[in-house]
Amino acid sequence: MNTNKSKFEAFSLDQRMIDVIGKLKFKQPTEVQEKVIPKVLKGQSVIGQSRTGSGKTHAFLLPLFNQLDTTKREVQFVITAPTRELATQLYDEVKKIITLADKEGEWIAKLLVGGTDKQKMKDKLKEAPHIIVGTPGRILDLVNENVLSIFSAKSFVIDEADLMLDLGFIDDVDKLLVRSKKDIQLLVFSATIPERLQHFFKKYLENPIYIKVEDHFSPETMEHRLIALKHRNEADVILEISNVIHPYLAIIFTNGKKQANELADSLIERGLEVGLIHGGLTPRERKRVLKEIQNLRYQYIVATDLAARGIDIKGVSHVINAQIPKEEEFYIHRVGRTARAGMEGTAISLYNEEDLKLINKLEEKGLAFTFVDVKNGEWLEAKPWNERQLRTKTTTNLEKEAWKQVRKVNKVKPGYKKKMKRQQESIKKQLGKNVKNKRK
Repeated sequence: MNTNKSKFEAFSLDQRMIDVIGKLKFKQPTEVQEKVIPKVLKGQSVIGQSRTGSGKTHAFLLPLFNQLDTTKREVQFVITAPTRELATQLYDEVKKIITLADKEGEWIAKLLVGGTDKQKMKDKLKEAPHIIVGTPGRILDLVNENVLSIFSAKSFVIDEADLMLDLGFIDDVDKLLVRSKKDIQLLVFSATIPERLQHFFKKYLENPIYIKVEDHFSPETMEHRLIALKHRNEADVILEISNVIHPYLAIIFTNGKKQANELADSLIERGLEVGLIHGGLTPRERKRVLKEIQNLRYQYIVATDLAARGIDIKGVSHVINAQIPKEEEFYIHRVGRTARAGMEGTAISLYNEEDLKLINKLEEKGLAFTFVDVKNGEWLEAKPWNERQLRTKTTTNLEKEAWKQVRKVNKVKPGYKKKMKRQQESIKKQLGKNVKNKRK
């Protein structure tokens, strides 16, 4: 019997978790869930590498909840994320599972992040929760103040580990693991595995299961369009794009904070409703922008890679690369913000000649690009830049060859330049016809 339900039942999850999965309306496990859930249930440590939107959150939450022991009022699972926004989103998923399982008041979870009243938090921790979700810094603070003990924890989750490393929080994770059991189950999830993370893994993991869900580069519902910038202003081209796409929500990526600030200002000047997210914003500003995004105030968000990785923005219909990133992985992360959960999505990238190398690499890996332009509220077909280069090269070669065949005169008379130019054009046309005939 090969029903969708039986695919989850094959994991040997309790009936209460099968019921929760049904209420979550999950039809079948994603690739990362299929590979990770059985390993977590066996108590094995896992390093899972998969892109944003691959279903990894439930790959660890479902099996962890399956093992929760309500007879013990102690911390059983610690789940860490690099930003308070990501931690809050994880906590919301935890609360949703508790509600769907009808276990409120029985399964206890607490959110521990900065920007909240610390004393209130301490009061809430007088009785140990089963599950802790939070940022490493805030959890470490409370452990150091002896308000919280995580030594009883059976499993420790590090979500978005590469971002944790980039933002400098991996040291706090290190200090938390020193205060945990030696044989704690470590579940690490990361979109990329930089060298510095490998050293960290070696310190804590003897024989981890390494699971990599290959990037298929884009879901089948994803469309990739390329627009040659051709010395135009980025904001002007994006304004033209905005007249065609009418997005539910579009993220516009830049390659740095300075570019993000400048582009956001230029787009606002042109009348677009634009939100701005980058690492230079204070936590308060970031919180305000995210709230405004949730309230659908903006149709466009200008963002940097780090900022966009640190939050999960729902309902993104379009990704626009104002500047193409320098690495393939960053392109994949960016476009992965859209076409999630079966939705359709479009990625539109402005490119220059120096971006062709990366575009070629992505094409070699199976990505299909459409070359377009946009004018007066309409999409126009366009030739790829390299085709234009080939055409230019051919024209230049014809000109050189034609000039060789122009009859040079010894005695210079008025208008000789025009006469020679006409000769050159006539010979060039004839040569061009010969080239075409040969191709045929």
